[in-house]
Amino acid sequence: MISVLNFFQKLGIQFLFLSEKDKRLASSIKLMIGSRPFNLSLYKLSLTPSGLSEETTKGFRISNERLEFLGDAILGAVVAEYLFLKYPYRDEGFLTETRSKLVNRENLNSTGLKIGLKKVLTIEIGDRNFTGNKSLFGDILEAFIGAIYMDKGYSFTKSFILTRILTHMDVEDMIATTTNYKSKIIEWSQKTNKQIDFEVIAVHGNQRYKEFIVSLQVENEEIAQGKGSTKKKAEQEASKNGCEVLKIAT
Repeated sequence: MISVLNFFQKLGIQFLFLSEKDKRLASSIKLMIGSRPFNLSLYKLSLTPSGLSEETTKGFRISNERLEFLGDAILGAVVAEYLFLKYPYRDEGFLTETRSKLVNRENLNSTGLKIGLKKVLTIEIGDRNFTGNKSLFGDILEAFIGAIYMDKGYSFTKSFILTRILTHMDVEDMIATTTNYKSKIIEWSQKTNKQIDFEVIAVHGNQRYKEFIVSLQVENEEIAQGKGSTKKKAEQEASKNGCEVLKIAT
């Protein structure tokens, strides 16, 4: 029965039974991903941020957060492979830092807007009002990738990321742009007259490879942590996370 249903879905026959709004949504998604969605409900779920979530009779809230989790993992894997092949002679630290730049919330938010997520969100929610966070379209993009993966599989999703996501990102320019997050935190502390401290709270590994975990504290209260193969890298990551928590522009 399931295989027969899938057969008809792939033929696009289910498209005939959609509402006019859902037909517009499916058509917009087709333009975005290059193929008609098989399971439109997955994409509709990806366009349901927590601010629009609904509670089921069993007390669960339905939102795109699970798809966002999945999409984040798929996106990270595809970008990691892309960088691994593109830069065969660069070390792990460079690859990790570059991947972080490519998939950070600000960059994903901008990319989500560029590929048209605002339009499909408007089609789905209409004039309903809700309060979204500053990375709304970055979060939705990850959930959308999760929906594509569940609907189309890994190969199709990988192709979508490489041809329709990474093409909007200037990788070389991002590599050339290095943000010193620790300096941003120090500058903020001087302006606000707040005491900051970096404390190594754990060191894992051996002499060949170590992982430092650093706590960033403001007025003796931890606000963020960071990990890295050196204390300096861990402090930078903690500072980056701290900038997000404190809403410091970078």
